[in-house]
Amino acid sequence: MNTAVVTWEYPTLAGTRQKLVKRVGDGSIIARFERTPMPSKSTDVVCPHFLELKWANGCPFDCSWCYLKGTLRFRPEKARPRIKDYTKIEQHVRSFLEGSNGHAELLNTGELADSLMYERNGSSFSTFIMSLFAGQDRHRVLFLTKSTRVQHLLENDYTKNAVVSFSLNARCVARRFEKRAPSVDRRIAAAKQLADAGYEVRVRIDPMVPVRHWDRKYTELVDEVFAAFTPSRITLGSLRGLQSTINNAIDTSWVDYLTEGSNWGKRVDGNIRFLMYREVIDHLESTYQYTDVALCKETLGMWDKLGMDYRNIKCNCVL
Repeated sequence: MNTAVVTWEYPTLAGTRQKLVKRVGDGSIIARFERTPMPSKSTDVVCPHFLELKWANGCPFDCSWCYLKGTLRFRPEKARPRIKDYTKIEQHVRSFLEGSNGHAELLNTGELADSLMYERNGSSFSTFIMSLFAGQDRHRVLFLTKSTRVQHLLENDYTKNAVVSFSLNARCVARRFEKRAPSVDRRIAAAKQLADAGYEVRVRIDPMVPVRHWDRKYTELVDEVFAAFTPSRITLGSLRGLQSTINNAIDTSWVDYLTEGSNWGKRVDGNIRFLMYREVIDHLESTYQYTDVALCKETLGMWDKLGMDYRNIKCNCVL
């Protein structure tokens, strides 16, 4: 099996160039997310080229707008979860750890699957993957989740090598469109448990949806989070839909909120997106003196309009 580490010199959002891991072997387990070009026009999407650890495909939570419905549409099982072979994952990870250069990486396990969807059995993914990273202190693993199954993380001290990020939304939005996911209250409680145990815990409020009284509903969500714990960083994003996602969604009622075209699919109107971001950012700063905020899959023009500097972005998927 070819597990050679392939590197490439990439331009960075900060304007420098960096030699980074492009993929390990065939890229089926470890590969860099590089679907977005470097932004130059106001309509270009800002997204750092993070490293994926593709251990599984699919998700059990079946959110109405999940892009996996489009991305995985050609699989017989569609977006239903499928775990890859642990032996192959281990070989590729060990090659990465032995052959990567000196640049520290955060490997995202939640781009094509919920990171904690395989925790109820005797060979939980978190226990398996963290055992591989335990002998080093340079690279870390990102768990992105809506799950509350954090017992394996709590029973073991992986705080040096793990970052856990919880995807949250306003209660009414979660109830309507994230029907199979744990409640927002339970997610926040799980996040608090991990934060209290010493883990770095991040929050993604994404996708924000302009429902009725959205301003109150999203500031209330922020208050609920900060009443429980303080995230290390918060990433904001708004509802968006690639045409492949829309075509393969069963519940398409959310598409009514998308009125603007873009090079990243259909989006919420730009003026409304600005108001939603501005409301939450201002509330975080004025109420909690909190400024560790970034945007997800947003345009260069939106970053500029909000007066935010994308060049040194510290969003969910990077160290």
